[in-house]
Amino acid sequence: MTDDIAGVPAPTAPLLPDGIVVVVKEECETCRMVVPVLGQVAAGVETHVYVQDDPDFPGDPAAIPDTDLAVSWFHEIETVPTVIRVEGGVEVARTVGWSRAEWESVTGLTGLGPDLPVMRPGCGSMSVDPDLVDELRVRFGRSTLSSRRIDVASAEDEFEMMFARGWTDGLPVVPPTEARVMAILEGTSRAPSDIVATVPPDLDDVTVEKVAIAAVMAGCKAEYMPWVLTAVEAACNGEFNMHGILATTMPVGPVIVCSGPGTRAIGMNSGGNALGQGNRANLTIGRALQLVVRNFGGGRPGEVDRATHGSPAKISFCFAEADDTSPYGRLAAEHGIADGVDALTVFAGEGPHCMVDQISRSPESLARSFAHKLQAVNHHKLVMAFDAIVVMGPEHARVFAEAGWDREQIVAGISEHLNTPGSALVRGAGGIEEGLPLAFADAESLPKFRPGGLMLTYAGGGAGLFSQIIGGWANGDIGSRPVTRAIGY
Repeated sequence: MTDDIAGVPAPTAPLLPDGIVVVVKEECETCRMVVPVLGQVAAGVETHVYVQDDPDFPGDPAAIPDTDLAVSWFHEIETVPTVIRVEGGVEVARTVGWSRAEWESVTGLTGLGPDLPVMRPGCGSMSVDPDLVDELRVRFGRSTLSSRRIDVASAEDEFEMMFARGWTDGLPVVPPTEARVMAILEGTSRAPSDIVATVPPDLDDVTVEKVAIAAVMAGCKAEYMPWVLTAVEAACNGEFNMHGILATTMPVGPVIVCSGPGTRAIGMNSGGNALGQGNRANLTIGRALQLVVRNFGGGRPGEVDRATHGSPAKISFCFAEADDTSPYGRLAAEHGIADGVDALTVFAGEGPHCMVDQISRSPESLARSFAHKLQAVNHHKLVMAFDAIVVMGPEHARVFAEAGWDREQIVAGISEHLNTPGSALVRGAGGIEEGLPLAFADAESLPKFRPGGLMLTYAGGGAGLFSQIIGGWANGDIGSRPVTRAIGY
């Protein structure tokens, strides 16, 4: 975190004086309109006017500056003008905006503003201005953060500093100031000190606060936090085996497949270019998980991360399924998540491979095309060791849907053509030394994927007879299992 307010005592709430307290700002048209009424009130009862912006406003009566917004913040002024009656240091009545009846009730005076309209709404208080509220939250001592603060010299470039310290993934990251971290924590109901996961390879316990820091650095918005937290939980456990995924020399990383109404609420992309650039939620949620593993777990390239080639997907690989329009449901349903529940699946996968078939119009032909493409995942002679996800585009899905094929029929129809005699898969067969041990030579038929190892999702643009194949890493106990979790808010 790049700002340091450690050791500065938290400000205390300023007490309001007895009488009538009015909070205004000069830029508010309603506040300017009621200036004559302020004079009437001050003439009839003890009155204290606080102004948020121009200290010379309203002039008569003279105002007390609240330009640091302490009075407005601590007394929860959301609208100006606000009129408060205080007795014995305690607020006993309040009204906002201009309403003759309400002002007369709070002040105990009559005949206020006879030339004004009966009522007019006020304006937003500067203390709730979205451009100011995050800094105010820090300034007025509401911070519950415990992370170490890093001083940045005034002449130091904070972006270059983060590159130099090895905090980035090769792209610039957002400085995680206290204000930004506190703002993004508003996106979850979980306490900042809650432990989210033990993150490999260093096996450090990572709190909600630490995940929030990574989310800020990745460029997330507050509403993405539940998805980031759930992704960290799903990826950092023995079942998914994040340590093994880092240590392998294969180019795999966590692929995050999201679904549910929440994906649409936060603006995730499940349509055109869903696996590509241009969508903030998709890219930053996936990036935040990677930054957690890098910066808090120690999973850095050249150290524990030993990928021979790597992949751009190791920066971020996260997308949403179009489950609201899918003809065959969503991936999370395969793993026990009820319809309508926001969920994600993490899968140890490579970058996507395009599957092209622009001619097939029967499900049988298209299933054969998918099978031919899937045979090549990792190597056509290596079977049952690797899982795969099919990201089926809408035009391919339509071929199956018009024939009445559901999810089970599609997977079964493709799998039917993924069986190969052992004699064609063993080492040396076809003049290729790679392959299964010779003990499998007598096997009549071996499937490409283990049961449940071929998974089906639905995403992509409406035009183009294309789908995508995401090949996996070693599966099961020797590798990684897909992990699905409902989103925890």
